[in-house]
Amino acid sequence: MASTVIGVRRGTGMWSSDRVIDIRPLRDQPDLAGDLVTLRPLGESHLDGVWGVLHDPETMRLTGTHAEFTRDQVRGYLAGRAGVHDRADYAVVRNTDGGYLGEVVLMDLDEDNRSMNFRIALGGHAFGQGYGTEATRLIVAFGLDTVGLHRIGLEVYDFNPRARRVYEKCGFVREGVLRDALFWEGEWHDAVQMSILESDPRLG
Repeated sequence: MASTVIGVRRGTGMWSSDRVIDIRPLRDQPDLAGDLVTLRPLGESHLDGVWGVLHDPETMRLTGTHAEFTRDQVRGYLAGRAGVHDRADYAVVRNTDGGYLGEVVLMDLDEDNRSMNFRIALGGHAFGQGYGTEATRLIVAFGLDTVGLHRIGLEVYDFNPRARRVYEKCGFVREGVLRDALFWEGEWHDAVQMSILESDPRLG
């Protein structure tokens, strides 16, 4: 059976304070197609790509990843993604050649408050080419317009201004700071909290 494909549409979507969240798109994740990348449900077929990004030193630093994983642990995690109804795990795939670039995730579903959190992890080979910006726009549109979320939140470390600029470009607003949230290579770093609401403008 062919996958459902949803295209990204820039700008603000219709919103209402009394919308009801729809978790079916989280359970039956559609492909999300953009000009540069397509987001495809993350699964065992992406094992090699995920394994490579997990061992990229710059990606580990930017995501604050201290933990180490075995290949079997990663394979088991990927095998468990199918049918999960309270989050969306996507592989970011380059349209020109199908190459795996990283992952984007909506997680921490709060159904009563129509809220989820977002994270993205791209390999260093994908930096600076617009892939992260488009992947962020795609997942934001999916969360707010398709799932019906009111709010999507994220955290970004203080040593990653490039990511903050991407998030601001996509409509995220700075909310506050978690002081000394990460200890990395002998130094403490703050985490900047940001969010986008369904009523916020989608920039770019």
